[in-house]
Amino acid sequence: MGTTAPDEHAFRELTSTYRHELHLHCYRILGSLTDAEDAVQETLLAAWRGLDTFEGRSSLRTWLYRIATNRCLNVLRDTGRRRPPEPVPPFDPPEPSRRGEVTWLEAYPDELLKDSEPGPEARYSTREAVELAFITGLQLLPPRQAATLVLRDVLCFPAGEVASMLGTTETAIKGMLQRARASLDKHRARAAHRPSAQERALTRRFADAFTEGDLDGVLRLLTDDVWLAMPPAPHEYHGRDAIAGFLRVTMAIPVEAFTMTPTRANNQPAFQCRHDEEPAGLMVLTLDGERIRGITRFLDQK
Repeated sequence: MGTTAPDEHAFRELTSTYRHELHLHCYRILGSLTDAEDAVQETLLAAWRGLDTFEGRSSLRTWLYRIATNRCLNVLRDTGRRRPPEPVPPFDPPEPSRRGEVTWLEAYPDELLKDSEPGPEARYSTREAVELAFITGLQLLPPRQAATLVLRDVLCFPAGEVASMLGTTETAIKGMLQRARASLDKHRARAAHRPSAQERALTRRFADAFTEGDLDGVLRLLTDDVWLAMPPAPHEYHGRDAIAGFLRVTMAIPVEAFTMTPTRANNQPAFQCRHDEEPAGLMVLTLDGERIRGITRFLDQK
């Protein structure tokens, strides 16, 4: 491909097939929609500028993934870009159960997802590989381990190609993959499911109780080990009692016209929240059978 450089229109046509999957790939590694979009833009710009050096020894798709993965690793090394400022709450919250590390996490709207069958070597289902527990677990791994796991266990690139992408050996890839799998298994949740009548009924009951300020009604829908996180705030509350203490404070604040509109993100039920018609964040629920096991309130995300 190095003898005659295509024009910009031809290049866009050539790479448009891969843009969506590159965006999801960057999101998995970075955990941020904003950073993922920037990484894809930088990837395509670098590919355009370096197209005359592409000799076809790997597929175009592999070449683009190599550029995208290394762009993501560069972002992860720049900790200044990774952590948004901690928001100041308009009330005095109770002491959190812990302060979370992954404050840059953003939800991935289901409308951006496209169904695809995982390869035969995939360790994680397509839906599981985008749910919040999986994405959060990736953020807690060393960056090269996270990239290795995504490339091998989600995208099923051969070990040799992954080694070439990351500039290392197949032996090193095998070691990083083993360590990444062991660490990520601690964060895995039940696989997400498609919307069902049971899910819709549960989430509707939750929204009704929440918007009506019915604390007991909300708590009845939660598992004993439920957790609440609020990126970009680091505050996390674990267990029904801790969440009850937090909600008791927040629900005591008068709020006019608080609404929750059903949507989906990360293959999970979600709500777009509004205060008096103004955006008030995105709430994503993690379900466990007929109860709610996790609430993630993305304070700044519409």
